[in-house]
This record gives sequence, C-alpha cells and structure tokens, in this order.
Amino acid sequence: MKLQEKKELLKKTVYEMFPDAETELYHNNEFQLLIAILMSAQATDKQVNIINRNFFEFLKTPEDGLNLGVEEITEFISSVSFFNNKAKNIFKTCEILVAKHNSLPPKTIDELTELAGVGIKTAKVFLSVTEGAPYLWVDTHVHRVLNRIWIVKAKTPLGTDKIASKIFNAQDLAKLHDTLVLFGRYHCIARKPKCKTCPMLPWCSYKEKNLD
Repeated sequence: MKLQEKKELLKKTVYEMFPDAETELYHNNEFQLLIAILMSAQATDKQVNIINRNFFEFLKTPEDGLNLGVEEITEFISSVSFFNNKAKNIFKTCEILVAKHNSLPPKTIDELTELAGVGIKTAKVFLSVTEGAPYLWVDTHVHRVLNRIWIVKAKTPLGTDKIASKIFNAQDLAKLHDTLVLFGRYHCIARKPKCKTCPMLPWCSYKEKNLD
C-alpha cells in the first residue's frame, strides 16, 4: 500500500472510531485548559483531571492564582509529578497573564512560550484545541501509532513530529492530534493493543500482535 493510501485509511479508521474526538483534559475555560495542559507534562490526563475537578473550583481566572499564592497552589496539586515546579510556573503564568495579556491566554506560539512552564508542546496543543490550529504535536501515543503502521520511521516523538507535519495536509493536523491520541490511548495501546479489530493490522509492524 502506498503512503497516501495508508494515510487515508488511517484517517478513515480513527475518524470513524472517534468521530467526536476532543481533549479529555477537564476545563471550563481557556485559561483552565492552558493550566491543565501545563500540568499534564509527564502525568496522565486521568490524574490531572482528578486534581483539577477540585482545584478549578478555586482557580477560574489568573487573578485567582495570584490570590492563592504558590504555597496554596502547591497543596492543591501535590499529587501530580513535579508539583513544586508546576506550582511555581502556574503562579508565574498567572502573573504574566494579568500583567501583559488582560488575564487571557495569548493566541500565538511566541507569546504562549513566554509564559512560565509553557513550552512548544503546550503551546501547540493549546492552539490546536482552542483555534483548530494546524499542529500535530506528537506525544507517546501518536509516536507509537504512526511508527507501528510505518507511516513514519523515527526513534523519538520529536522526530515523528517533524516527519508527520510534512506528510499530512495542514487541514488534517488539528483533528488528527485528538483522534490519534485517543486511538493510541484506547485501541493501539502500548501493551496488548486491540489488533484483532484494527483495520490497520495488515500494515502494522508491531511484532507482538494481540490476536486473541
């Protein structure tokens, strides 16, 4: 199968499986979404959501973050990985948003990455979700899926990201991000993927296929 045909089959597969795909991070506004993405680094969405269903009752705006202070933010998020650094970054980001952005998250990569703890991945995911921006940031799920089915061949998520951003049409990237994350999270999982019901099986390179 040619690459173009494989890409179309992949899109058809993931779009049909997850037609209403969207981020699973709990949030009520764009500011909370930004904070949730920041918190999700090296943590699962499930873990972050458990924390934020309580935390976001008290953190609805950047001003709330300033009122809470670093110490109280730390108490709220103490069960997430690297909570001390994340608490400091959340507070500093709140300061910058209030001082420079009228308390609203900016909508450019350059401005977002000036916020504390917001790297290129966080910025791209945020803009993909809020603006439908043409970014396919490759996390471990997307990296696994695209390499298993030989759409790309790369050793790292960053390498996969660079290749995938070139071979997929720009209008596909935002939608693919959410659908591929869910496909990797619930179907093409790291161990015991659901190979038996996968349309991509004939083109999968995974050696330990689960056909039980």
